[in-house]
Parts: sequence; structure tokens; C-alpha cells
Amino acid sequence: MKYIKKSEEPSSLTVWNRKQGNKVSNWKSFNKSVKEDVYQSLLQEQGYICCYCGISIGRRNCHIEHFRPKSKYQDLTFTYTNLIASCQGEDEVRPTKPVHCGHKKTNWFDEDLMISPLNPQCVKYFRYSGSGDILPTNDVEMQILAKTTIDILALNIDKLRKMRRVAIDAVLEAIEGLSEAEIELLAQGYQFPDNSGKYTPFSMAISYFLNQF
Repeated sequence: MKYIKKSEEPSSLTVWNRKQGNKVSNWKSFNKSVKEDVYQSLLQEQGYICCYCGISIGRRNCHIEHFRPKSKYQDLTFTYTNLIASCQGEDEVRPTKPVHCGHKKTNWFDEDLMISPLNPQCVKYFRYSGSGDILPTNDVEMQILAKTTIDILALNIDKLRKMRRVAIDAVLEAIEGLSEAEIELLAQGYQFPDNSGKYTPFSMAISYFLNQF
């Protein structure tokens, strides 16, 4: 999980919310043009990676995730700070399988057990193994939250574990012969997007491993 720093909401969303006033609207009533603006804003601020697992995403293979579920927090349905982009597209009835991240979480939420990618400290709750597993940190106080979040989002299913392992192995092979200083600079580089504004998929897992050197 990587920290997401929220940007300003799209101006079209501000105008749309203002027009709604005190009217209670459901998600299906959301203006399509404004919704597209929200999609593009979320993708850009996240560097085109999933808010939970870190896999590469684009408009065609992600959906707008309500961190606090709209079924329980109706007043936050169109609140930009509650919106993030999760992988696996918009089909909530028949999502891509195996199901993980936002579609796996569905309407579950617990303020005291769910780690938010909007928390600047979220990366500290996790560590990674060479086999591609995402694991709770060694900090005992953080372990319950990390384990619950991993389980609820299904972040350790074979699909994601294998993809993380491939990403880690590729980088470990690439650093052969590099000095510690060069590896440190490389690790720092993975914490930033490239020139097109995109993060490397699973960049947090890669950075974690490089920092072990």
C-alpha cells in the first residue's frame, strides 16, 4: 500500500455537488461527464496504480472506490476525500476474478481495523517477503490492523503474490554489481512517478526490498 496525497477535487465535481445542495443523490445518478473528471483526477494523483495492491491501472480496469462505503456513509458518497481508484473495473455484480481490493472489501469497514492509503504512515504497517508475500510489520501494535487489512482486501492471493515476486526478482537481478549508494538512490527513485506521472507497479514492495540492502 502506498500513501495517496489527495489533490484538489475537480472543479466539475465542486459545481455538481453545489447544484445538488441538500438533495440526497445515489451513485447511479452521478453525471457521467463529472464522473469521468473524477476518474482522471484519481488516476493522476495515484500515479496510475491501485489504491490498495499497487498494480498498474487505467480507466478501463479500475473503479471508483469509496473508502468509507457509500451504503453506510451516504453523506460521503460524492465527497472527493473519500474517493480512491481501485483495480478490477466497474462491474460490482461480476467483478474480474480472483476478486481482491475494493470489490473484495465491498461494504466492510471498521475505523479501528482498516488501514487507509490516505494515511501518510500506511507504508509502515507492511513488509514483504522474497516470495512476494505482503506481511504485517514486526511492530506488535500495528500487526492486527495490518493483518486485518491484508485479509479483507485479499492482498496475498496467488495472483498478487506472484506478480510482486516477479517485480521484486526483476529489480534484484538488475542491481547486481551496483554499490550500496547506487541501490539507495534506486530505492528512493521508486518512491516517485516517472516522467509520465506513473508509478512502477508494486513500487512499495520493490523499495522495501532495496532498502534491506
